[in-house]
Amino acid sequence: MADLTVECADVRPERYAAEPTLLFRLRITEAGATPVHAIALRCQIRIEPGRRQYEAAESELLGDVFGDPGRWGETLRPMQFAHVDVMVPSFTGTTEIDVPVRCGYDLEVGTGKYFHALEGGEVPLLLLFSGTVFGKGARGFWVEQVPWHLEAPYRLPVSVWRALMDQHFPESAWLMLGRETVDAVLRYKSANALPTLDATVRKLLANAGGPS
Repeated sequence: MADLTVECADVRPERYAAEPTLLFRLRITEAGATPVHAIALRCQIRIEPGRRQYEAAESELLGDVFGDPGRWGETLRPMQFAHVDVMVPSFTGTTEIDVPVRCGYDLEVGTGKYFHALEGGEVPLLLLFSGTVFGKGARGFWVEQVPWHLEAPYRLPVSVWRALMDQHFPESAWLMLGRETVDAVLRYKSANALPTLDATVRKLLANAGGPS
Protein backbone atom coordinates (compact mmCIF):
# COMPACT_ATOMS: atom_id res chain seq x y z
CA MET A 1 0.00 0.00 0.00
CA ALA A 2 1.35 3.42 -0.94
CA ASP A 3 2.25 5.65 2.02
CA LEU A 4 1.47 9.08 0.57
CA THR A 5 1.86 12.60 1.91
CA VAL A 6 1.14 15.81 0.00
CA GLU A 7 2.14 19.37 0.82
CA CYS A 8 1.60 22.63 -1.04
CA ALA A 9 5.04 24.13 -1.49
CA ASP A 10 4.10 27.33 -3.32
CA VAL A 11 1.37 29.16 -5.25
CA ARG A 12 2.11 31.62 -8.05
CA PRO A 13 0.22 33.29 -10.91
CA GLU A 14 0.48 31.65 -14.33
CA ARG A 15 1.98 34.46 -16.43
CA TYR A 16 0.88 33.23 -19.86
CA ALA A 17 -2.63 31.91 -19.21
CA ALA A 18 -5.52 33.39 -21.20
CA GLU A 19 -7.59 33.69 -18.00
CA PRO A 20 -6.62 34.21 -14.35
CA THR A 21 -4.90 31.01 -13.22
CA LEU A 22 -2.98 30.12 -10.09
CA LEU A 23 -0.37 27.35 -10.15
CA PHE A 24 -0.38 25.27 -6.97
CA ARG A 25 2.99 23.54 -6.57
CA LEU A 26 2.35 20.17 -4.90
CA ARG A 27 5.11 18.03 -3.39
CA ILE A 28 4.03 14.39 -3.26
CA THR A 29 6.01 11.83 -1.28
CA GLU A 30 5.67 8.06 -1.07
CA ALA A 31 7.47 7.29 2.20
CA GLY A 32 8.03 3.58 1.51
CA ALA A 33 9.93 4.17 -1.76
CA THR A 34 7.31 2.10 -3.59
CA PRO A 35 7.38 2.93 -7.33
CA VAL A 36 4.21 4.77 -8.29
CA HIS A 37 3.16 4.40 -11.92
CA ALA A 38 0.62 7.27 -11.86
CA ILE A 39 -1.97 8.98 -9.67
CA ALA A 40 -5.33 10.23 -10.89
CA LEU A 41 -5.52 12.96 -8.26
CA ARG A 42 -8.61 14.97 -7.35
CA CYS A 43 -8.07 18.10 -5.30
CA GLN A 44 -10.76 20.09 -3.52
CA ILE A 45 -9.59 23.52 -2.31
CA ARG A 46 -11.49 25.21 0.50
CA ILE A 47 -11.19 28.66 2.06
CA GLU A 48 -11.29 28.52 5.86
CA PRO A 49 -12.20 32.11 6.80
CA GLY A 50 -12.32 31.42 10.53
CA ARG A 51 -8.55 30.91 10.63
CA ARG A 52 -7.56 34.57 10.24
CA GLN A 53 -8.29 38.00 11.74
CA TYR A 54 -9.94 40.86 9.82
CA GLU A 55 -9.40 44.61 9.83
CA ALA A 56 -12.39 46.95 10.28
CA ALA A 57 -12.48 47.87 6.57
CA GLU A 58 -12.37 44.19 5.59
CA SER A 59 -15.16 43.35 8.03
CA GLU A 60 -17.35 46.08 6.51
CA LEU A 61 -17.00 44.63 3.01
CA LEU A 62 -17.43 41.05 4.24
CA GLY A 63 -20.81 41.83 5.81
CA ASP A 64 -22.40 40.89 2.49
CA VAL A 65 -20.80 37.43 2.74
CA PHE A 66 -20.96 36.52 6.44
CA GLY A 67 -23.51 38.93 7.86
CA ASP A 68 -23.06 41.04 10.99
CA PRO A 69 -19.61 40.53 12.61
CA GLY A 70 -21.36 39.76 15.89
CA ARG A 71 -22.52 36.48 14.34
CA TRP A 72 -19.23 35.50 12.74
CA GLY A 73 -18.68 32.79 15.32
CA GLU A 74 -21.53 30.97 13.55
CA THR A 75 -21.21 32.20 9.96
CA LEU A 76 -17.46 31.93 9.19
CA ARG A 77 -17.87 28.54 7.55
CA PRO A 78 -15.52 26.95 4.98
CA MET A 79 -16.12 28.07 1.39
CA GLN A 80 -15.54 26.00 -1.72
CA PHE A 81 -12.84 27.65 -3.86
CA ALA A 82 -11.99 25.10 -6.55
CA HIS A 83 -12.15 21.44 -7.53
CA VAL A 84 -9.53 20.22 -10.00
CA ASP A 85 -8.31 16.90 -11.41
CA VAL A 86 -4.70 16.22 -12.41
CA MET A 87 -2.61 13.22 -13.51
CA VAL A 88 0.60 12.71 -11.55
CA PRO A 89 3.26 10.92 -13.68
CA SER A 90 5.38 8.01 -12.45
CA PHE A 91 7.83 8.61 -9.61
CA THR A 92 9.67 6.92 -6.77
CA GLY A 93 10.17 8.73 -3.50
CA THR A 94 9.16 12.37 -4.11
CA THR A 95 7.88 14.36 -7.06
CA GLU A 96 6.53 17.87 -7.61
CA ILE A 97 3.80 18.99 -9.99
CA ASP A 98 2.01 22.23 -10.85
CA VAL A 99 -1.77 22.15 -10.55
CA PRO A 100 -3.48 24.95 -12.53
CA VAL A 101 -6.52 26.46 -10.83
CA ARG A 102 -8.64 28.86 -12.88
CA CYS A 103 -9.93 31.82 -10.88
CA GLY A 104 -12.81 34.20 -11.46
CA TYR A 105 -13.33 37.77 -10.27
CA ASP A 106 -17.11 37.81 -10.19
CA LEU A 107 -18.28 39.96 -7.27
CA GLU A 108 -21.67 38.22 -7.37
CA VAL A 109 -19.94 35.05 -6.10
CA GLY A 110 -19.05 34.61 -2.43
CA THR A 111 -15.40 33.70 -3.04
CA GLY A 112 -14.96 36.71 -5.35
CA LYS A 113 -16.38 39.02 -2.67
CA TYR A 114 -14.15 37.41 -0.06
CA PHE A 115 -10.88 37.85 -1.96
CA HIS A 116 -11.82 41.39 -3.03
CA ALA A 117 -12.45 42.44 0.57
CA LEU A 118 -9.02 41.45 1.90
CA GLU A 119 -6.42 44.20 2.16
CA GLY A 120 -3.45 42.06 3.15
CA GLY A 121 -2.27 39.08 5.14
CA GLU A 122 -3.03 35.55 4.03
CA VAL A 123 -5.98 33.45 2.90
CA PRO A 124 -6.20 30.19 4.90
CA LEU A 125 -6.74 27.32 2.47
CA LEU A 126 -7.17 23.60 2.96
CA LEU A 127 -6.46 21.19 0.11
CA LEU A 128 -8.34 17.88 0.36
CA PHE A 129 -7.24 14.96 -1.84
CA SER A 130 -8.84 11.84 -3.25
CA GLY A 131 -8.35 9.74 -6.36
CA THR A 132 -6.64 6.55 -7.53
CA VAL A 133 -3.04 5.33 -7.25
CA PHE A 134 -1.60 3.01 -9.92
CA GLY A 135 1.55 1.05 -9.11
CA LYS A 136 3.76 -1.70 -10.48
CA GLY A 137 5.87 -3.99 -8.34
CA ALA A 138 6.78 -7.60 -7.67
CA ARG A 139 3.09 -8.52 -7.50
CA GLY A 140 2.44 -6.85 -10.85
CA PHE A 141 0.16 -3.90 -11.43
CA TRP A 142 -1.96 -2.76 -8.50
CA VAL A 143 -4.59 -0.09 -7.93
CA GLU A 144 -5.74 1.56 -4.70
CA GLN A 145 -7.57 4.64 -3.56
CA VAL A 146 -5.90 7.80 -2.31
CA PRO A 147 -6.59 7.89 1.45
CA TRP A 148 -9.53 10.16 2.31
CA HIS A 149 -7.62 11.72 5.20
CA LEU A 150 -4.93 13.12 2.87
CA GLU A 151 -4.94 16.93 3.08
CA ALA A 152 -2.60 19.92 3.09
CA PRO A 153 -3.10 23.38 4.65
CA TYR A 154 -1.69 26.43 2.90
CA ARG A 155 -1.78 30.16 3.63
CA LEU A 156 -2.05 32.02 0.33
CA PRO A 157 -0.64 35.57 0.50
CA VAL A 158 -3.29 38.09 -0.53
CA SER A 159 -0.54 39.82 -2.52
CA VAL A 160 -0.36 36.77 -4.82
CA TRP A 161 -4.09 36.98 -5.51
CA ARG A 162 -3.90 40.73 -6.20
CA ALA A 163 -0.92 40.23 -8.52
CA LEU A 164 -2.93 37.66 -10.47
CA MET A 165 -5.95 39.94 -10.85
CA ASP A 166 -3.83 42.99 -11.69
CA GLN A 167 -2.20 40.91 -14.41
CA HIS A 168 -5.58 40.42 -16.13
CA PHE A 169 -7.68 43.34 -14.81
CA PRO A 170 -5.29 46.17 -13.86
CA GLU A 171 -6.80 48.32 -11.11
CA SER A 172 -10.27 47.01 -12.02
CA ALA A 173 -13.06 44.76 -10.79
CA TRP A 174 -16.11 43.26 -12.51
CA LEU A 175 -19.75 43.94 -11.68
CA MET A 176 -22.75 42.19 -13.22
CA LEU A 177 -25.57 44.55 -14.17
CA GLY A 178 -28.87 43.97 -15.92
CA ARG A 179 -29.07 45.06 -19.55
CA GLU A 180 -31.58 47.83 -18.81
CA THR A 181 -29.31 49.14 -16.05
CA VAL A 182 -26.30 49.12 -18.40
CA ASP A 183 -28.30 50.96 -21.08
CA ALA A 184 -29.41 53.58 -18.54
CA VAL A 185 -25.83 54.11 -17.34
CA LEU A 186 -24.57 54.43 -20.91
CA ARG A 187 -27.26 57.01 -21.72
CA TYR A 188 -26.31 58.98 -18.58
CA LYS A 189 -22.64 58.77 -19.55
CA SER A 190 -23.35 60.09 -23.03
CA ALA A 191 -25.71 62.87 -21.86
CA ASN A 192 -23.10 64.13 -19.37
CA ALA A 193 -20.10 63.71 -21.72
CA LEU A 194 -18.29 61.53 -19.18
CA PRO A 195 -15.11 59.79 -20.38
CA THR A 196 -15.49 56.36 -18.73
CA LEU A 197 -18.00 54.13 -16.98
CA ASP A 198 -15.95 54.50 -13.80
CA ALA A 199 -16.36 58.29 -13.97
CA THR A 200 -20.08 57.82 -14.62
CA VAL A 201 -20.60 55.67 -11.53
CA ARG A 202 -18.56 58.08 -9.41
CA LYS A 203 -20.73 60.99 -10.55
CA LEU A 204 -23.91 59.02 -9.82
CA LEU A 205 -22.62 58.22 -6.32
CA ALA A 206 -21.68 61.86 -5.72
CA ASN A 207 -25.13 63.03 -6.83
CA ALA A 208 -26.70 60.49 -4.48
CA GLY A 209 -24.57 61.68 -1.57
CA GLY A 210 -22.50 58.49 -1.49
CA PRO A 211 -18.71 58.07 -1.43
CA SER A 212 -16.90 59.50 -4.45
